[in-house]
Amino acid sequence: MNRQDRKQKVLLAMLAMQRWPWEQGVASQALVEIGENDLAILFAKDALVNQYKDGRLAMKSDRYAATDPAANGEAVLFSYHMTKDSRFKDAADRMLDYLLYRAPKTREGILYHNENEGKIFSDANFMAPPFLALAGRPEEAVKQVFGNIKILQDHEKHLLSHIWDDDFKKFERKAFWGVGNGWSTAGIAKLIDILPDQRSADKQQLAKAAQLILDSCLKYQLDNYLFYDVLDDSSTFVETNLAQMLAFTIYRGMKSGWLDSSYLQIADNMRLAVYNKVDELGLVQDVCGGPAFDHAGTAVEGQAFFLFMESSYDKYCAAL
Repeated sequence: MNRQDRKQKVLLAMLAMQRWPWEQGVASQALVEIGENDLAILFAKDALVNQYKDGRLAMKSDRYAATDPAANGEAVLFSYHMTKDSRFKDAADRMLDYLLYRAPKTREGILYHNENEGKIFSDANFMAPPFLALAGRPEEAVKQVFGNIKILQDHEKHLLSHIWDDDFKKFERKAFWGVGNGWSTAGIAKLIDILPDQRSADKQQLAKAAQLILDSCLKYQLDNYLFYDVLDDSSTFVETNLAQMLAFTIYRGMKSGWLDSSYLQIADNMRLAVYNKVDELGLVQDVCGGPAFDHAGTAVEGQAFFLFMESSYDKYCAAL
């Protein structure tokens, strides 16, 4: 299977999957990333069809998600700029209003991941901050990232734990979930590029934060260039998606200048390892698999991040 065929099969497999709010969001972002404009607009339209009155996008079958719906905001704003249809702008404004004024938060103003529980998830660094910046609130985007990291980051290993329960002031899941760290590095990489140039100090601090998490993850890389699902726990399954997420982060970081070329071979090795995980139908196998995410399987984000990885690789190479 040549490279273009592989990408097309991965895309088609992603389109065939059912989607929760974060899945609709990451898939729509991948479509924007690879230039599938018409598909991105179609995804944005469906996010509007399933927008709650409180502003949350793509809320089909999920009453509680708070930060995940914001992952749809990028495609919605993209669709507004492409079509000038004010319905997209109105929907994005309502999503922003929800995050700023309605969504549940800590006393310090850090978003809880869900409405029905006071918990901070590492996933949230991808879901909300890039949209906040795109929607004109860069200071809030930066605040969310650093607030999330302050709560979740281990002081010795510098990895992010998965879930903090703010009501009980303890970790619900202290484990260093690989994909959770990947959500964070990828979200920060996107945010760095979105922030305006006048926020160079924020960009530099975010780059340091992302590089620290990236380097900490790489300490646990296996001989096949993949990772355990829980990075420091060899009893968990070997997982594919983190390698894609980190490869995307590296290619994006090198293109944007906050990572140097010493990371190139690392990213290339992970990319090749992922290629070997794509089956004849285009399914990226052995990612942290839905619906329970407790086993090696397939998932929308596993498909989307293959496309993210390939796009960032192409853009890095084109910039050389």
